[in-house]
Amino acid sequence: MVRDNVGSEGRQYFPFIFTLFMFVLFGNLLGMIPSSFTFTSHIVVTLFMALVIFIGVTVIGFARHGAGYLRLFFPHGAPLWTAVILVPIEIISYLSRPISLSVRLFANMMAGHILIKVFAGFVLLMGIAGVVPLAALVGITALEFLVSVLQAYIFTILTCVYLHDAIHMH
Repeated sequence: MVRDNVGSEGRQYFPFIFTLFMFVLFGNLLGMIPSSFTFTSHIVVTLFMALVIFIGVTVIGFARHGAGYLRLFFPHGAPLWTAVILVPIEIISYLSRPISLSVRLFANMMAGHILIKVFAGFVLLMGIAGVVPLAALVGITALEFLVSVLQAYIFTILTCVYLHDAIHMH
């Protein structure tokens, strides 16, 4: 994943990317154990992780390119008169990265786990007639395992994409 998205220069960041993936995956799957707690379903946790990644990637970008890293906000080859519109749009886009990264993980983990708990409550309340909600619960649980792994992958792959932008620019 790191080699494909960041390139050979990103190999030095592999331990961080791997640790990030395992941490998010563990946090996501932890909530699948009955009576446990999914810490990635809290916005403060995901926002802190995203801010650490955002600050780290920004520092890497400035360390590698110096003030030239600011060229990220004005695409090469764009007419100069478009700077009035492009630069604010690019700045807003760049600053929204940690918000989108954190909300995506938080919302998916929160929604899936709440859905499982609601259906589990139906199964218990309906007694013998709870066969249909139980079948739905089994399907939703399988889907939630898939979503847990997929969200860890997406969080990590977006980190790699942001790292690629910092190392290689556009």
